[in-house]
Amino acid sequence: MTTYLQSLNLALSKLLEQNDRVFIIGEDIVDPYGGAFKVTKGLSVRFPDRVLPTPISEAAIVGMATGMAMRGLRPVVEIMFGDFITLAADQMINHAAKFHAMYSGKVEVPLVIRTPMGGGRGYGPTHSQSLEKIFLGIPGLKVVAPSHYHDPGVILKNAVLNDGHPVLFIEHKGLYPKELVLQDHPPFSLSIAAGDFEYPTVIVKNFDYKQHKPDLAIITYGGMSPVVEDIMKTMYQEEVWVVSIFPSLISEPPMEVIAEAVEAIGNVIIVEEGAGRFGWSAEIAASLDYCLGSKCPRLTRIMSKPTVIPAAKHLEKTVLPSIEQIENTIWEVLS
Repeated sequence: MTTYLQSLNLALSKLLEQNDRVFIIGEDIVDPYGGAFKVTKGLSVRFPDRVLPTPISEAAIVGMATGMAMRGLRPVVEIMFGDFITLAADQMINHAAKFHAMYSGKVEVPLVIRTPMGGGRGYGPTHSQSLEKIFLGIPGLKVVAPSHYHDPGVILKNAVLNDGHPVLFIEHKGLYPKELVLQDHPPFSLSIAAGDFEYPTVIVKNFDYKQHKPDLAIITYGGMSPVVEDIMKTMYQEEVWVVSIFPSLISEPPMEVIAEAVEAIGNVIIVEEGAGRFGWSAEIAASLDYCLGSKCPRLTRIMSKPTVIPAAKHLEKTVLPSIEQIENTIWEVLS
C-alpha cells in the first residue's frame, strides 16, 4: 500500500524526472534531512541542480518562485510549517495571485506552494494551526487539501503541470503516514463526484444504497478524513448510515454537486480543524442554504475551539475536533 507521504514523494520525483522546468525550493529540503517531514527525501541526490535549499525567509522564497513561474518555470515551494505561511502572505496575495489579471491574462503564474498544516502532534500554538482559511476567497489563488481518499501525488502533478494559477497545496501532518484508500473496501464504497476531475471530490458511504437510506452526511476535507473514517466504522456497527463528502479544492468546492448529494438527507454535519469563527464550514453551510433553500437539511458545524492550540497532548485534544465530539454530535442531531 502507498502512504500519503510516499505518493507525494513519488510525484515530485516523477515531475523532476519528466520535466526540466520543475524546481523544488525551500528550507532544509536537501538530504540527509530531506525536509521536516521527509517529503523531499532522496530528491536532492538525484536532482542536485533543481532541488534548492534557501535561506530562512518565506517571503523571499515565494517571491523568487513567483518570478520563476512568470518566466516559464514550474516551481514547487515547500514551506516547512503551515504556520509560517503568514510570512509569505504578501507575495501570495498581492503578487502571485494578482499578476494574471493585472496583465490582462497574458501572464501566468504556475506556482505551487506546499505546506503541512494541522495539529495532533503536540507541537504547540505556533506549529499546529490550520490557517488555510486566511487564503480562502482570494481571487486568483486556489487552495487544495487532499484527504487520504484522494491520491495527493496525482493532484500535485496536475497542479504543477496543468494549472496556470498559483496553488496553495495543504498537506495535513497527520496524513503523511496514512495509507491511501482509493477503492471500495466493504462496507465502504467510494465514488468520484461529477465536476472537476483535476481536483476531485470523493464521496464515501458506509452502506449499500440498494438496502439503506442515509441518515446523515458529513462534509469535511484533508486531515479530518481519518477521523471521519473511524466514525463511519463505528456508525456502521450502530446501523447509522453515513455519506461523507471530501472536496480537494476547498477554495472552490463544487457546491451544486455537494448540494445534490445531501439534498435528500435530513442532517448534515460540516467539520473543519481550523478555528471555526468565519471559517470554511460557515461558507459551506451558507452555500448549501443558498443552493437548496427550503429543501436545505439541518446543518451543524464542528470546528476547533477559538483558542491557541496547547502543546500538552491531553489539552490539545480538548481544542481540536475529536472522534468523541463528532460522535456525540451525531447522536444529538439524530435524536
